Amino acid sequence: MYFCVFEHNGAPRLGCATDSDCTAVVNLTDAWPTGPESAPADVAELARMGESGVAIARELLHSGLASIPVGEVRFLAPIPRPAKNVFCVGRNYREHIIEGNIAKGIAPDTFPEHIEFFTKAVTSVIGHGATIPSYAGLTGMLDYEAELAIVIGAGGKDLTVEAACDAVFGYTIVNDVTARDLQRKHGQWFKGKSLDRTCPMGPWVAHKSVVPDPNALTIRLWVNGELRQDSNTSTMIFDVPTVINQLSAGLTLEPGDVIATGTPSGVGYAMQPPRPLQDGDVVTIEIESIGTLENPVHDDA
Repeated sequence: MYFCVFEHNGAPRLGCATDSDCTAVVNLTDAWPTGPESAPADVAELARMGESGVAIARELLHSGLASIPVGEVRFLAPIPRPAKNVFCVGRNYREHIIEGNIAKGIAPDTFPEHIEFFTKAVTSVIGHGATIPSYAGLTGMLDYEAELAIVIGAGGKDLTVEAACDAVFGYTIVNDVTARDLQRKHGQWFKGKSLDRTCPMGPWVAHKSVVPDPNALTIRLWVNGELRQDSNTSTMIFDVPTVINQLSAGLTLEPGDVIATGTPSGVGYAMQPPRPLQDGDVVTIEIESIGTLENPVHDDA
């Protein structure tokens, strides 16, 4: 099942795709058995309901509800305002680490011994089709990062590697848009990663039942139709269960928490010459079994 949040008559509605190609969506909110006012407002609230919420959604999906073609839908982020900052993993693809090390003049084979965690502010989250500001007066190196993101379901603390995937609700796409110069200037990554509207997310959260192996998904990114990133989640240094295991050590993961798992090689700052995002660019990310996330970049956003 593929869940989303879309705008209908000026209000957000929880939706579900009618098929695996996500060509149309049904309005779960208005059809919710106990009424729209008690329906989950977004995918985080659905995740908090556990399997009972998924069961209701499945029943509604097969009840003959009228569907809306996705071309007529304005998507919002599936979790428009997470309860916590978006958790992120830095430097998790070997080839991306190598290209970054070369760009910084560091020995190419210098790899992290432990997972590098950071966060993006909740005010950075936007949906599919929403505009990314170019921040031309603030940064000269705005960059893109295609990432598989985990959406936590049952959650928990001190989760073992073996139990990690039981804690997951599903998976989505995140573009970890980054002001590279701010990231370096401030030392810690938070500022350069947390500018408003620099975390496109969605449009779908693929329930874990339709993603049998999150560690074997093709991940690609295009800028204006030019393929920049082309990899597979199988090349992550720290896989999905390991990320959950290490993040949850002494830290409770809760339903609706989002964890972006890192980006592959092909980022703009590491190209020769560097190619940051510019006004008018369109960034498209595709992850196998999950969908396509696309956002334009504009000066006046």
